[in-house]
Amino acid sequence: MSELSASGESRKKAALDYHAFPVPGKLSIELSKPAETQEDLSLAYSPGVAEPVREIARDPENAYRYTGKGNLVAVISDGSAILGLGNLGPLASKPVMEGKCLLFKRFAGINSIDLEVSSDSPQAFIDTVANIALSFGGINLEDIKAPECFEIERILKELCDIPVFHDDQHGTAIVTTAGLLNALEIQDKSITEVRIVCLGAGAAATACCNLMISAGARRENITMLDSKGVIHAERDDINEYKAQFANQTHLRTLDDAIEGADVFLGVSGPDLLSAEQLAKMAARPIVFACSNPDPEIAPELAHQVRQDLIMATGRSDYPNQVNNVLCFPFLFRGALDVRARIINEAMKLAAVEAIRSIAKETVTDDVSKAYGGAALSFGPEYIIPKPTDARLLGRVAAAVAQAAVDTGVAHLPFPAHYPLGGLQDVK
Repeated sequence: MSELSASGESRKKAALDYHAFPVPGKLSIELSKPAETQEDLSLAYSPGVAEPVREIARDPENAYRYTGKGNLVAVISDGSAILGLGNLGPLASKPVMEGKCLLFKRFAGINSIDLEVSSDSPQAFIDTVANIALSFGGINLEDIKAPECFEIERILKELCDIPVFHDDQHGTAIVTTAGLLNALEIQDKSITEVRIVCLGAGAAATACCNLMISAGARRENITMLDSKGVIHAERDDINEYKAQFANQTHLRTLDDAIEGADVFLGVSGPDLLSAEQLAKMAARPIVFACSNPDPEIAPELAHQVRQDLIMATGRSDYPNQVNNVLCFPFLFRGALDVRARIINEAMKLAAVEAIRSIAKETVTDDVSKAYGGAALSFGPEYIIPKPTDARLLGRVAAAVAQAAVDTGVAHLPFPAHYPLGGLQDVK
């Protein structure tokens, strides 16, 4: 066995052992109240439980006072687009959904439960989620294939009075946009003027480009490509979501589109951007090659071709990792803390600004130690914060909560003193 294959087998065993031992899975349920005495049990269940039941029946808002609803997020999937592995079904998605729950708890103190839904149609999935939504403070949709995911999220947002958020779309978009704005600042370019090429036309690509437009990019300056080439106004084989980006253009291939482009966003597949194509980009280019585990172009090759490059990937072993964990735990923390009904565009842009601002500040000793003592500072190899940066929780959550209040989608006012860790422990 070669050294490389041995390393792969070792990593596979480590991953399987991690999930299997000492008990299967990554989640457990713990008690938040004493349950030792007869009095404890009589309060926890019958007859004591009747009192909060009556209060909630009188006023449903009391569910937030007497149950864990306000700090509980459901992570829900049909397993149709699992982490780059494809449609392997809902049960196979369970390790991913458990992992998402782990991240909610680890980074934002949010209790989370995974739900894998076996459904024979998008409508059946929608009905299932809508019927159980009142149990939760928020819903995180995950690993649902496009274009069904767009309609599923849209309808559920209309049906539910709690935040419904498809992280594969909007979490990716928030972190990508934060990184892009910082990269543009370093490269001395303006988002209102740059020409952007997006290779990929699925959920993440569409959300990224739409949020970039909200942040100032011009729709006519974005060229999006799917597996058949440039999405342009003369094509009659595109759905309504791709049609948003169907510009009048003579460009037809990636080779056409990439010439003179300022920004390349890859949310497609490995090795689809060649060295020759990268060489054709404008001066001081920005490349977000986010295909996982193998990017659209290897960073080593990209930096050989363009020394004036800023590059980001989806991988943790290269600088500038586009990692959704920079966003979704803290976004939900802020939304839950003011009991937001939805997560709107203003809240997403507030998260963008909070995330990108942290990257410009002095890196804390804790973050530096977590990354081997690396001397990190704002620049081409550090355009977005690291996930372990403790400032993300308080700053992103507070910005999101304030935006929810300012746009009228919050049930609660913004607290006078917003604590660093959010409001999950504040009575």
